[in-house]
Amino acid sequence: MIEPRWFSQPYPPEGASAAEGIRNQLGRPELDLLTILVRESAQNSWDARSTTSTDPVDYRIDVSTVGPAHIGTWRELLLAGAPANADEFPLRDTIRHGSVRLLSVSDRGTRGLGGPTRANDAVGSDRDFASFIRNIGEPRDTALGGGTYGFGKGIFYLLSKPGTILVHTRCRTPHGELETRLIGCTLWKSHVAVQNGASRRFTGRHWWGDASGDVIEPLIGTQADTVARRLGLRPFAGDETGTTVVVIDPSLDELEPSQAADYLAETIAWHLWPKMISTGGNPAMRFSVTCDGVDHPVPDPRETAPLDMFVSAYEALNGPDGRSLECLRPKRLLGRFGAVKRIRPPVEPSRAGRMLNIETLVHHVCLMRPAELVVTYRPGPKPPSENHAYAGVFRADESMDDVYAKAEPPTHDAWNPQSLERPESTFVHTTFRRIDEALDQLLSLGGVARPGARSVALGAASTLFSGLVGGAWGVGGATAYTKPGSTATRSGAQEASGKRIGTTASTGGDSHSAASGRGSGAAHETWNTNAEGIDFADTNETGVPGRRRRPRVQYVGDPYFDDRGDLTVLVQEFRLPVPISQRVHADLAVALLGVGGRETDPPIGAQMPTLVGWEDVDGHLHTSDTCVIDGGESVWRAIVQPAPDTMTEIGIRVEAVSTP
Repeated sequence: MIEPRWFSQPYPPEGASAAEGIRNQLGRPELDLLTILVRESAQNSWDARSTTSTDPVDYRIDVSTVGPAHIGTWRELLLAGAPANADEFPLRDTIRHGSVRLLSVSDRGTRGLGGPTRANDAVGSDRDFASFIRNIGEPRDTALGGGTYGFGKGIFYLLSKPGTILVHTRCRTPHGELETRLIGCTLWKSHVAVQNGASRRFTGRHWWGDASGDVIEPLIGTQADTVARRLGLRPFAGDETGTTVVVIDPSLDELEPSQAADYLAETIAWHLWPKMISTGGNPAMRFSVTCDGVDHPVPDPRETAPLDMFVSAYEALNGPDGRSLECLRPKRLLGRFGAVKRIRPPVEPSRAGRMLNIETLVHHVCLMRPAELVVTYRPGPKPPSENHAYAGVFRADESMDDVYAKAEPPTHDAWNPQSLERPESTFVHTTFRRIDEALDQLLSLGGVARPGARSVALGAASTLFSGLVGGAWGVGGATAYTKPGSTATRSGAQEASGKRIGTTASTGGDSHSAASGRGSGAAHETWNTNAEGIDFADTNETGVPGRRRRPRVQYVGDPYFDDRGDLTVLVQEFRLPVPISQRVHADLAVALLGVGGRETDPPIGAQMPTLVGWEDVDGHLHTSDTCVIDGGESVWRAIVQPAPDTMTEIGIRVEAVSTP
């Protein structure tokens, strides 16, 4: 049985790269280390996918702790032959004191790190092990792959406080046999140490494995499986192939382990959602995150705002609504573009979204290469209202993949045309210009207004700036009919004609308004006469008529936006508290700003709000214009499709239904 030991790389006579230089090759990225880890490791996993299987690549992150059953073995195995100076080799202090936290990134359904284990022997196309473990800065050898020069593997070392990782992989040999490999690697800093009685410089790169020969080698086969089991690493099952990279003592950006797991799961969704969605078969990749054995689900991008908008834009890109973007001089197809626009309230900002500079307002285009890994979210012009949002997706054409790849920094999170020569820089500049032109058309900017749309949605702006106007009371963009504290009275003429009368003190109105999802006031009630113009009366136990009971509507909260399939709708909840049969009607209008009125007769070509239907307590939708409802405490919903770029006012009229 070979006992693994550490080997420190001395500077050879011809020179070598210092560990500090390799660590600095990622530069100073704007993204945090956990985000870069997700992006870079997932790119590595995707590029290593098996070409003989149609199954999804399984990508997994586990945050765990070395338990009491294994910590003694860790100290025994991982200190053998280690440099004595903790400043030059901080792993020594890491595993000597207290528990050891681990972050493991695994993939299955990939080919593993195969090929020769020595760099000088890796002359063919199969050289994954040498590229990941030995070499730095090799050009990619995967067509249309996500990575370029392999600098991304440096994130594993940067994330580890002692700069140390374990690599546990299983691959197939040239003869088709399964082979497990296990090796440790440290990337810290160059130093001078005494060796054989003389001072010698070392690069700061260290390897842990089979040190019995002239070059440190990984543990192989049964020995690798045995040592991995002693360390508590997850074994490979059956004929699985793939790789697990174990980051020792990871920096979690001051997050608790469970918080870090949640953040990693959310980050996966933001950066890898194109691999999560199915376009007719299995998704390209499957993702999971755990912390100490507890699953932390990765959000479903189709069900998570605002990622659902980017999914819709991606589907538009692949459908008839997608468009091809071209450069005319020189003529070249750049890629495909799709976009969607929605009326929806501001999103709740998240840590992962903020890392991408996406706060409450979504007005971004997701850029990706043919590998369909997110490069970045490029902001576009802000929509005219905080309650409107749009999302776009641009995917580069395969013929242009090399151009966009060369425009990326080592972290693959931007396209920098200034780093290219012409005409390649022209292609990237033109890409941005074509995207902006498409967004101008989507938003109807540049003086071109769509029928029925305002160039600026004044409802949200009025609400925003109403506090700057002194001496007048108002509710922003909503329609108000009385002043605060007033009480509306009901006249006989109004009752006889069946008009709606409101008595709420907060707004005095009898309908709710919403400028892209914002209600105008508190819940209130409305009254209507019945079909014959008479009231219903309660009868007490003696048969004497009691107080008069008129049919009425009681609104439940303010209207809110909801997604129903591909349709964004306004929902107004209400109940009919009087226990009689009543017929409800929807009274829909566009609130007019500044004149205290409402638009019910639209200009030619303008759109108006439309009733989708009435939804009962069981979720059944009644699509008729009117609906007969038995009064009670059940909450119903009026489902309305709002007019674009306007403030929609929802009123509900009710009348009693006479029974024989």
